[in-house]
Amino acid sequence: MTSMSAQAVSRATCPPGEWKLREELAACYRLIAHFRMSDLIFTHISVRIPGPEHHFLINPYGLMFDEITASSLVKIDLSGHPVEPTPYKVNPAGFVIHSAIHGAREDAQCVLHTHTRAGCAVAAQACGLLPLNQMSMEFYGRLGYHEYEGIALSMDEQARLVRDLGNDHIGLMLRNHGLLTVGRTVQQAFLRMYYLEKACDIQLAAQAGGELVIPSEEVCRYTEQQFNAPQRPLAEGELSDPDGNDLAWGALLRMLDRVAPGYRD
Repeated sequence: MTSMSAQAVSRATCPPGEWKLREELAACYRLIAHFRMSDLIFTHISVRIPGPEHHFLINPYGLMFDEITASSLVKIDLSGHPVEPTPYKVNPAGFVIHSAIHGAREDAQCVLHTHTRAGCAVAAQACGLLPLNQMSMEFYGRLGYHEYEGIALSMDEQARLVRDLGNDHIGLMLRNHGLLTVGRTVQQAFLRMYYLEKACDIQLAAQAGGELVIPSEEVCRYTEQQFNAPQRPLAEGELSDPDGNDLAWGALLRMLDRVAPGYRD
């Protein structure tokens, strides 16, 4: 996880597909900062670059999330080594977590990890995430749990992270640690984290307010499918909203272009 001699990465030197991923990932870092889900320099978001090598982009260790740009992202391999010149290092814990998941799940193109107040609080509750609100229903039966083993610096932990995420979970609650989401795209991983964070925040507020009302298992499972399988066969009179996430992501990028356009550099 050491750096190589510095050399600028730019739109001109990157394949178009990689530069698009760099812009999307840099946007995701800026959005995590904007919505106050960052933790100084200590969490991480990664996206896999298409190809058999399983190379992926991750944040340069030492930059705040609102400083990260498309050109500053570091490209590493599954062993944690940079595959192109960079002046930056990579967070070792970020490498342990993200390389494990990128190596095991082809659909986990983007992996997003946070240490937020609400996320860490619910990760410390024995009950885990409860189906208390519509936002939490997206994760009903689709959230794994990983027991705390200390700071993620041991390669031995990788196998257990992969086991606990499983083959079809869209997120992982890291006990006494934080939250993690995966997605086929940066957009999907971000929106999942945005709503997982909101679900945790709502849970803490609801628990402080009195007796809880939990919908039936049937309703919870149905709502999870509405979120995660909008293209499934629909019952007569049932509608779906397959474009909502694309529209939300487009709106978020327009907001960034107004308030922090430098992420594209």
